[in-house]
Amino acid sequence: MPINILMPALSPTMEKGNLAKWLKKEGDKVKSGDVIAEIETDKATMEVEAVDEGTIAKILVPEGTQDVPVNTMIAVLAGDGEDVKAAGAGAASAPAKAEAPKAEALKSEASKSETPKAAPAPAAPKAPAPAPQAAPAAAASNGARVFASPLARRLAKDAGIEISRVTGTGPHGRVVARDVDKAKSGQGLKPAAAAGAPATAGGAVGAPAMSDQQILALYEEGAYESVPHDSMRRTIAQRLTAATNSMPTFYLTVDCDLGKLTAAREEINAAAGKNAEGKPLYKLSVNDFVIKAMAIALQKIPEANVSWTEAAMLRHKHSDIGVAVALPFGLITPIIRQAEIKTISAISNEMKDLAARAKAKKLKPNEYQGGTSSVSNLGMYGIKDFTAVINPPQSSILAVGTGEERAVVRNGQIVAATMMSVTLSCDHRAIDGALGAELITAFKKLIENPVMMVV
Repeated sequence: MPINILMPALSPTMEKGNLAKWLKKEGDKVKSGDVIAEIETDKATMEVEAVDEGTIAKILVPEGTQDVPVNTMIAVLAGDGEDVKAAGAGAASAPAKAEAPKAEALKSEASKSETPKAAPAPAAPKAPAPAPQAAPAAAASNGARVFASPLARRLAKDAGIEISRVTGTGPHGRVVARDVDKAKSGQGLKPAAAAGAPATAGGAVGAPAMSDQQILALYEEGAYESVPHDSMRRTIAQRLTAATNSMPTFYLTVDCDLGKLTAAREEINAAAGKNAEGKPLYKLSVNDFVIKAMAIALQKIPEANVSWTEAAMLRHKHSDIGVAVALPFGLITPIIRQAEIKTISAISNEMKDLAARAKAKKLKPNEYQGGTSSVSNLGMYGIKDFTAVINPPQSSILAVGTGEERAVVRNGQIVAATMMSVTLSCDHRAIDGALGAELITAFKKLIENPVMMVV
């Protein structure tokens, strides 16, 4: 009997979706776990996997079609041994909309946790057939349900990996084949103690994520304003959640004496020439020195100027430093390319231009994508120290605190000094502890001896 492929509900609030692309065409054979289409929702573009084997007999909704209601029949799959032409011909006359009560019942059933029942006979009970639009769920060792594609479960079983320990990156945190492939190399595996624990939004282990309806129910209607997420905020959430969940990160903090740098900055700014309008040609900030020092430090410790990939380590020739810029609608990190060979005044002017165009949403993709490391400075807000989240595919980011007078001990005497705390976040896959220590030590020496940045 032909199998109906329906428009899936990829989020609890999804009512319609755009069929962005078919990755299979009529007549193509598919296996369980194959990605057959890409669906765009108001939140993201997601892949749809086949949960049965067979041949695509008929595509009923062409790619590019927008606002396709959930549970609409979008294609028909002919099972093994079935007449593909007959299945396709029958689909053309079949109603496009699936029975709503049945679809809702399937969806409701898939969301419930199964309670084990005592079996009257030794034979194990048969599992119910999965709905065409949803991947079956496996049971974790603690009884919690783990949603995974059939192909992912089979690959995990063959590799001897407990499926509940694999971090899912598919729709709703579902485990797909690529997640198992990563798990084989030790990536994306949850700790054994957390296996089977419910996942939070983004795949983090912990308390279950609350739905929109659950959150809204906690607040009185009219006591808040609902501001829809824009695409930038969604991208930030997705990338940094992925970084937090998949990147083993450690942190190194040092205090830097800004005495010499402050004096040099004041002297350089005082000597700056004037332009035709009588304004200084440049006005250096402490952050300009930080960018330059980080760029040179990466050149001095080239093993830390890297990006991790599953196949190889990318060792970068130049120091392309991203600088976090806060915007009303999110955060962006425009990049100073080849910062190690630019003067501090050139870095200062370029940074001012990039920040202005970032706030006006005028940056080109190549001006904020990539980079080899980043700097995030919250010193202007009076923040003493903090840790920053690494922006993939970079392997490090420097969090810079405020410069402040502190009591320090020199030659056995307590004296006042202008100090600045900085914390380096490192991806342990690419930069180990000793290497990270070398990098932040090189940075500290440059900041405390700014003349070394011009020789």
